[in-house]
Amino acid sequence: MSAPQLVVHRDKELMAQAAAARLITRIVDAQAARGSASVVLTGGRNGNGLLAALSSSPARDAIDWSRLDLWWGDERFLPDGDPERNVTQAREALLDRVPVDPARVHAMPASDGPYGSDVDAAAAAYAAELASAAGPEDHGPVPTFDVLMLGVGPDTHVASLFPELPAVRETERTVVGVHGAPKPPPTRVSLTLPAIRAAREVWLLAAGEDKAKAVQIALSGAGEIQAPAAGAYGRARTLWLLDAAAASQLPRALYPPASA
Repeated sequence: MSAPQLVVHRDKELMAQAAAARLITRIVDAQAARGSASVVLTGGRNGNGLLAALSSSPARDAIDWSRLDLWWGDERFLPDGDPERNVTQAREALLDRVPVDPARVHAMPASDGPYGSDVDAAAAAYAAELASAAGPEDHGPVPTFDVLMLGVGPDTHVASLFPELPAVRETERTVVGVHGAPKPPPTRVSLTLPAIRAAREVWLLAAGEDKAKAVQIALSGAGEIQAPAAGAYGRARTLWLLDAAAASQLPRALYPPASA
């Protein structure tokens, strides 16, 4: 477990640009060290904002896109190509603009895919795909992701792990079907906290005043069942990337003044 580190930017645009630059550097470093890199993407306005910033960055070509595996932290269980699916939004923001290897883009199953409307079967299939990508050096049923990104919801949810619901209590499975999510659509597929914690680095993204209370709760010692974001941390690093509005309810002692 790594203690959280905070970086606070002036506004969400600057946060997205800085996070994109940070991600490019991390991917390039991982590829230099091990030949390839593995990243878990997140949806939502902050995740998509980061991808759009990465797409427009001149430094994006430093990445060897053919040696990058992309996974997702969660997905809305909707038909393939639905505009609300995270993978659809990621393709529009970035993936259709870079030479990524389609075989290394690991989208979660859609509701019109081989498992039909059985979200639990879809989740089990994604867990099996993760397990097949894990090597002996990973010491578990998922790859050791270089960076796993998560958006933080106003209710402190991350991925599709909502406060008090069964998915956030899962301790064995790496991927679960989510039923009755309080945010539409109600049916989703999500990584669990054990899978999230397999990452070398976990980055939590939050921007806007509507996220300020969630950030304050998650960083104040709340339990992960009540505040799932509090249970998201990486093996080597846990990084909270915030804008000033999202950090507005935190004590200034938590982050250096220069970071704003």
